[in-house]
Amino acid sequence: MKNRLFILGLGFALILSSCTVVRQGEVGVKRTIGKIHEKPLMEGARLFNPLVTTIIKLPTRTVNMEVRLPLPSKEGLTVQSEVSILYRLVGSYAPNIIEKLGTNYEQVVIIPVFRSAVADVSSQYFAKDMHTGQRAVIERDIKKLMESQLKDRGFIIESVLLKSIILPTGLAKAIEEKLEAEQDAQRMEFTLSKERQEATRRIIEAEGIRNSQKIIAEGLTPMLLRFKAIEAFNKLSTSPNTKVIITDGNQPLMVNPVEDK
Repeated sequence: MKNRLFILGLGFALILSSCTVVRQGEVGVKRTIGKIHEKPLMEGARLFNPLVTTIIKLPTRTVNMEVRLPLPSKEGLTVQSEVSILYRLVGSYAPNIIEKLGTNYEQVVIIPVFRSAVADVSSQYFAKDMHTGQRAVIERDIKKLMESQLKDRGFIIESVLLKSIILPTGLAKAIEEKLEAEQDAQRMEFTLSKERQEATRRIIEAEGIRNSQKIIAEGLTPMLLRFKAIEAFNKLSTSPNTKVIITDGNQPLMVNPVEDK
């Protein structure tokens, strides 16, 4: 009875060890007695003989590999950087990758190609360009160069991101001073523009007042002035207050009488 249970347990263990599951985002490569099978294993449960066969699983989903390295610039400076490489493996190339590169393909081919591409591209730009809008252009150029060397090997480079750029101390300070000077110049230009607008407003206001006074002056004819004087005489004559009026017939001049003490 014990021997039978032992045999059943051993058989059950062998069945479990001879089955594996290739999950989504993975591809399997079968190797039997050292020979790589050309056809990759896609998602699902797979049976194999564990005594002579192994199943190697590789990720086909997007992988984020981060690398820290110095970037040479056009003027000969060294810029410290942290770069993310987003890539994925093409499942149909998995057997060929295992056969020629092994499972350590990142260290064998991706990083060396990346270092070479970075050196070729960054050396064409000044250090300050890596900290400005040129960064996107540098990322795109590195990606294109890597794609041209890795596409036929079964790798797709989705993106290269310069996440962190540390400029030399002297250059960083010079860039900050330049940015501050540009901001000061922009503020001064804004102030001057505002003053020019205010000056324009005052000129327009003065022209309006001048034109208004000119129109009024043109409208003050002798007849109108005489009419206004007559109106003033009439109003003064109806006033109950005692007053002395001296006039030349054109304009009245009122003199308050002196009260008796």
